[in-house]
Amino acid sequence: MVEVKHLTKTYGDIKAVDDISFTVNDGEILGFLGPNGAGKSTTMNIITGYISSTGGTVTINESEILKDPKGAKSQIGYLPEIPPLYMDMTVRKYIEFMFSIKKVKLPKQAHIDEVLSLTKLMDHQHRIIRNLSKGYRQRVGLAQALLGNPPVLILDEPTVGLDPNQIREFRTLIKGLGKKHTVIFSSHILSEVSAICDRIVVINNGRVVADTKTLELSSAITGRDTLSLQVEGSVTSVTSALKTVTGVRKISVDKQLGENIYSYTVEHEKGTDIRKGVFHAMSKNNMPILYMNEGGMSLEEAYLRLTSDKPLKGGKK
Repeated sequence: MVEVKHLTKTYGDIKAVDDISFTVNDGEILGFLGPNGAGKSTTMNIITGYISSTGGTVTINESEILKDPKGAKSQIGYLPEIPPLYMDMTVRKYIEFMFSIKKVKLPKQAHIDEVLSLTKLMDHQHRIIRNLSKGYRQRVGLAQALLGNPPVLILDEPTVGLDPNQIREFRTLIKGLGKKHTVIFSSHILSEVSAICDRIVVINNGRVVADTKTLELSSAITGRDTLSLQVEGSVTSVTSALKTVTGVRKISVDKQLGENIYSYTVEHEKGTDIRKGVFHAMSKNNMPILYMNEGGMSLEEAYLRLTSDKPLKGGKK
């Protein structure tokens, strides 16, 4: 478990991190999001012990990073955005070197074989790192982070510069790691976060502006859940029928998709499931539902709304 409590970091009069708190539970994959300059990288550097905080605490499985840096860091595997690799070494020699530097106590050759196999580097273990592609260099960086089987993995923008195939492979690998490790995953690619992470923390201007399950981000912002619909029928008839469904609060007509076919966003009370009611209302009035999906606001829309300098409804930002 990773516990971040009231974390602050100041540089003169500038607050890079301003009273940030969140917890990452065992076996959870947390997406850590924020625009450039939000304090995201500073926070991750503090968690790994790379820089010190001005105030607050970071605890890794009961070891506080400042009071017990050796104990805390021994439980972390860290992959920075640009892995610090020795380009003239072969893959295996580099991993063997890092094994020694980290003073890993597991059986050396067997453990290195396990890590290379997990990151799909066995067929490239005797190649010089300089000659590897960007994707395989990232794999080498991940392999060193996995040495010693640390319970916590911190991955900072691990897929930057990778092609779509490499991103997909890396995504599958990270999801697999989440079964045995607690993972903090930083990325600017929102589709990755949606596909990989159980929960997300969004920061902006040094503060946490959202901490919620990935699928619940939209409702966390609006205070209501939304349902996206495409229905065949007149707008007047459809909206009248939707108003009879228990829990419906607001109906928005988005756009016309075809002859007498429109898309709608239906806001309803948080925590209620209106899908059966909507189905029965449309069926009763002979208006076919062509598409229905929970969550009208995309992850990208929610992220942009959270990190905008404009205040949200209700005074939230």
